Amino acid sequence: MNLQLEWTEDELLATDDVAEPLVVGGVRCHGGFDDGGAYHSPRTRHRVPAIDEWQEHHAATFGTDLIDVPVSTWPETYPNVEQAKFLIREGVPGPIITTLTRIGTVEGFGAMIRHADVGDPQRHFDESVAGTATSHLHRGLFEAHARDEAGFDEEAGHKQMWFAARDVAFDNPVTEDETARMLERMGIGGGGSAAPDPQRIRRQMEEARVFADLDLDFEMLVQRMINILLIEISAFHTFAWAESVLSDTDLVDGDGDAARLVSYIRQDETPHVEYLKTALTEMRDRSFVGDSGRKYPGTEVVGSLWERGLADSLGPRREQNLALTLREVEHALDRNRRRAVLLEEFHAHGTIRPADDGAFVAVNTY
Repeated sequence: MNLQLEWTEDELLATDDVAEPLVVGGVRCHGGFDDGGAYHSPRTRHRVPAIDEWQEHHAATFGTDLIDVPVSTWPETYPNVEQAKFLIREGVPGPIITTLTRIGTVEGFGAMIRHADVGDPQRHFDESVAGTATSHLHRGLFEAHARDEAGFDEEAGHKQMWFAARDVAFDNPVTEDETARMLERMGIGGGGSAAPDPQRIRRQMEEARVFADLDLDFEMLVQRMINILLIEISAFHTFAWAESVLSDTDLVDGDGDAARLVSYIRQDETPHVEYLKTALTEMRDRSFVGDSGRKYPGTEVVGSLWERGLADSLGPRREQNLALTLREVEHALDRNRRRAVLLEEFHAHGTIRPADDGAFVAVNTY
């Protein structure tokens, strides 16, 4: 095979030339349009071909499929499209505005991945990782991901793009102070708390580890990559939800610009999913080397961490997000004289609702 498997960081960060930049609501976003009007994602001139070639090389060498999980594994977004549109029609857009703000804020946290440098990945594997996505994680892939999510220089990334979509659709609905209070209600933000305690964080990492003989920082990196991949895959439900809600010009402003902006974000996210799947597959099909020199099958290491991440995504983390979202809906209705009626109708538009014990159950079993 005549494949290029080694790429420089500059190549993986290179962006296609565009004829027109992407500007929404006065915000200069990354990416842009070619002469034919097609949108080009940032930093994909060589990154997408590189990922394709790493995948092709791995398939030819190992003969295995990429690690993956169907989007259908995750349930629909809550509130669903009908519930979201119902709230907006009833003059209660607050929970939808909060959801868009939370998504943008969490996207911005994606920039932290650039700081997860654990040194040369080769020392953690028995087989060579030369010419793989794994060997390029800290040579462009993590940095491209970080810039996509949080922006770079004068160009806005997904954090600001979600905020722009919100502001276009709902006419700049929140101030900075309101945003801070909103995020604090959703469990995001410092809220004046003390600075993080590095020793406490380290203890939590130690308690969460699965393989005591593996390098702790590298195991945590693999778990973090798995968690990010699962979030990225499940987010395609969120994209479909947002595009459907924000394209309804009878309910929101902007003549569909907000929905189109979300579609560009969705396109930008595809390389994130692909490089993470590729690197994790490369790790799964190799042998990890512990601090003692003992070798561990990648199927055991990555498989165990994958199952734990998936169980958390579909279990405790989802239950927590459902409860936080419902509390935001209830908060928005607190001073509404029709609170009880509107809340009951909101539940009726959904497929799940809280039972008397607070657990969410299918509407038809309530």
